[in-house]
Amino acid sequence: MKVLMINGSPNAKGNTQTALDEMIKVFGEEGVEVECINIGKQDVRGCIACGTCGARGKCVFDDIVNEIAVKFEESDGLVLASPVYYASANATLIACLDRLFYSSHFDKTMKVGASVVVARRGGLSSTYDELNKYFGISGMPIASSQYWNSVHGGAPGEASEDAEGMQTMRTLAKNMTFLMKSIALGKEKYGLPAKEAWQGTNFIR
Repeated sequence: MKVLMINGSPNAKGNTQTALDEMIKVFGEEGVEVECINIGKQDVRGCIACGTCGARGKCVFDDIVNEIAVKFEESDGLVLASPVYYASANATLIACLDRLFYSSHFDKTMKVGASVVVARRGGLSSTYDELNKYFGISGMPIASSQYWNSVHGGAPGEASEDAEGMQTMRTLAKNMTFLMKSIALGKEKYGLPAKEAWQGTNFIR
């Protein structure tokens, strides 16, 4: 099993990473390989809706997004993590995810997704919902925990003092591991669910 983590925090050693590190410990115990990519200080521009990826199968801007896409395709699970800014995820992370999910054309069905959000105080639930949208539109089961996947912390290192938050991260990693292993067994025995031809509609008549 392999999990790819994308950390959207510009502070590579901040509370968002502290939350992820708690998951990484459990993944290690479960024999799950983990790669964590920090993009918080990367120069990632947003999608320009050029449509080039439709023909190329990758984004026209050949940066970290295309590099992540290769790793994503090889992974069984994806963890998206972000600090909360104005009740939303880090803008660099969102720019990355918009392009990553739209431009990569490999089948994401049954890859397990999990989002992790960290804040001093508020905005956690809205950010958590925002990140989960990428999984829901891609046929990816969403891993849950004992609570919403959130941790509190302001100053660097404070997240480790959030006992419930750290427990939530450990439980999330265990549940995610179980889901990935169960899906792998299911795919081996039953294969992936059959898909209908996509029917796109809009509301302009």
